[in-house]
Amino acid sequence: MTESIQTLKAEARDLSFYYGTVKALKNISLPLYDRKVTALIGPSGCGKSTFLRCFNRMHDLYPGNRYDGEIVLHPDNVNVLSGDVDPIEVRMRISMVFQKPNPFPKSIFENVAYGLKVRGVSKKSILEEKVEEALTNAALWNEVKDRLHDLAFNLSGGQQQRLCIARALAIDPEIMLFDEPTSALDPIATASIEELMEELKARFSILIVTHNMQQAARVSDYTAFLYMGELIEYNETKKIFTNPDRKETEDYITGRFG
Repeated sequence: MTESIQTLKAEARDLSFYYGTVKALKNISLPLYDRKVTALIGPSGCGKSTFLRCFNRMHDLYPGNRYDGEIVLHPDNVNVLSGDVDPIEVRMRISMVFQKPNPFPKSIFENVAYGLKVRGVSKKSILEEKVEEALTNAALWNEVKDRLHDLAFNLSGGQQQRLCIARALAIDPEIMLFDEPTSALDPIATASIEELMEELKARFSILIVTHNMQQAARVSDYTAFLYMGELIEYNETKKIFTNPDRKETEDYITGRFG
């Protein structure tokens, strides 16, 4: 591994998570490097999405959930799970794109401008500039520039997912979370989202949950294999897919289980 030459953007330290009394994550420590894509793989129910959602405090939205351990953001050394840290501010720094496109029932423009307005940006010229920039960075501007005031639901599935990425980009996050972002899309739309991720990692750290082994191998620099709420193995993606250290990892990747 070449960790020493990478810049650490965030890290989970001894992170456990409980749904009520059920321990869903067990003492996971995992680095997230700056401007790299880290993929989370493992069978359904192994804790991938649970781990991802800890990063932007999505679990706070439901009662009875509890975190143990830390998720530390660098370089300012902030533990985002601390009770002193505002989860809204965390979600501005760490934005998320979900499995199914989830545009708001608003216009294309208003979808992208939403987070900016939450942040207090109200000047029309600034909103227009940031919306255009986000849509351009999400490879959607040329397709929608003449219908910004159309309802977002009028877009195709792949376009809606890129709109959700633009909405996440508009607030200038430091980390982007992708929870199986292409599982509801056709192969052409999937390819465009994967290409987009390759471009975005020049500016952000990306953490992606995927069930698709080929996708993990294509898009990620690092891969973590989770099983039953535990981190079984973490390494550079090439190493994980060609010469894993653990038999469980090899069995999962080669389709022997999961």
